[in-house]
Amino acid sequence: MTEPVGSQRADLEKAVRSCGGLWDTERGRRALRDAGHDPQDKYTRQILRGLVGEGLLVKVENRPVAYRLTQPG
Repeated sequence: MTEPVGSQRADLEKAVRSCGGLWDTERGRRALRDAGHDPQDKYTRQILRGLVGEGLLVKVENRPVAYRLTQPG
């Protein structure tokens, strides 16, 4: 059973802030697995888009979709 998106979101945000660099669905899923979650692509993409909406990430590629950290850690 997967955890609520909220806890996954917090853990993914923490990973993005601490690691920086480019982020895509696969990297997000790896970070969530490392944090003890059982992530699904759909929710990982949803979290990444939410972080874009908050201004933490900016979309830098469309296909494949990739994001970059906009704020220093």
